Amino acid sequence: MKILIAPDKFKGSLEAKRVGPAIKKGIEEIVPQAEIIICPMADGGEGTTEVLLTATGGKMIPVRAMEPLGNRVDSFFGLLGNDWSSVTQKTAVIEMAAASGLHLLSEKEKNPMFTTTFGTGELIKAALDEGCKKIIVGIGGSATTDGGVGMAQALGVKFFDVEGKELGVGCGTLLKEIARIDTSLLDKRVKKTSFLVASDVDNSLCGLRGAAFVYSPQKGATPTMVMELDEGLSYYAGIIKRDLGIDIKDTPGAGAAGGLGAGLMAFLGAEIRPGAQLVIEVVNLKDKMKGADLVITGEGKIDRQTAYGKTPVGVSELAKGMGIPTVAIAGQVGEGAEVLKKHGIEKIYSLIDIVGSVEEAMERVEELLVRVGKKVAEDYLK
Repeated sequence: MKILIAPDKFKGSLEAKRVGPAIKKGIEEIVPQAEIIICPMADGGEGTTEVLLTATGGKMIPVRAMEPLGNRVDSFFGLLGNDWSSVTQKTAVIEMAAASGLHLLSEKEKNPMFTTTFGTGELIKAALDEGCKKIIVGIGGSATTDGGVGMAQALGVKFFDVEGKELGVGCGTLLKEIARIDTSLLDKRVKKTSFLVASDVDNSLCGLRGAAFVYSPQKGATPTMVMELDEGLSYYAGIIKRDLGIDIKDTPGAGAAGGLGAGLMAFLGAEIRPGAQLVIEVVNLKDKMKGADLVITGEGKIDRQTAYGKTPVGVSELAKGMGIPTVAIAGQVGEGAEVLKKHGIEKIYSLIDIVGSVEEAMERVEELLVRVGKKVAEDYLK
């Protein structure tokens, strides 16, 4: 009997690499002879670098970079191993959250009018300095709504106002001040490098499903700020279309990470891919899944939004195509989770159903994962 455990992190309580062993421990209490394969997963957010480095035998490269409000912090990018990196074609993986993430700010510091992706651009530059010819950028967990202006500036792009004065470090408030974009000094290595963007959202840049309306409130934006940011992003898209000849306003994924998706496409020629699918490819999940009798996936919260490219659905759809049943484990199950049945998830186990509160579930997550692993084994493997 073969079981594949392929979970994402339980955000705020347990990283992906520790979720699988806890579930395995519970299963082995019931089915000690089972062959259990653990493959930690991610979808482009925090933890993606560690997952991909573990899977490929890569290494972490430390970098000093600018955080969202302009201070210098210790950051990093990953250099993939195995077939994904070689002397002639090194592959880097970057988490924008490592330099431009919401977790780097306190509650009172959160304000997308003033946060920047400049540090993400510095991580990209560091990867280019390392000789990387392929760069994967995971863009979950952002603190920013600057359309990727800061990122572009770090790589040499200049932005000018109506008086011809170069603008300062890009942020939400500067979007409507951009009168001209000059890409003549963009790092020349960019054109010789392929960029893949790992994203778990397909939002457009502007409008009710755009970066400002959907995501900036969780980054500290007031309703007035949301309107101003949306207007700024729309205006910015027009300048990009005029000066670069690229129309990214309604492109799916352009609104990811406060419009960083748009910036990566417009300035670096990046291709946006569903994050979970890209990770599935890099970790070679299909081969690991062959011959499995059951697949177990999961993450901290599972709800209707999980269907839009999150890890559990990426895993379950692959398993469904191979005729393998899938169950999921979540810290909590939210509204609309029943829609996941059509994506191949037969049953969802909730840690909160055992203890009754989010706080206790987060505090006791490993212990509870062992208990749920045991229950899954009793339900499916005896």
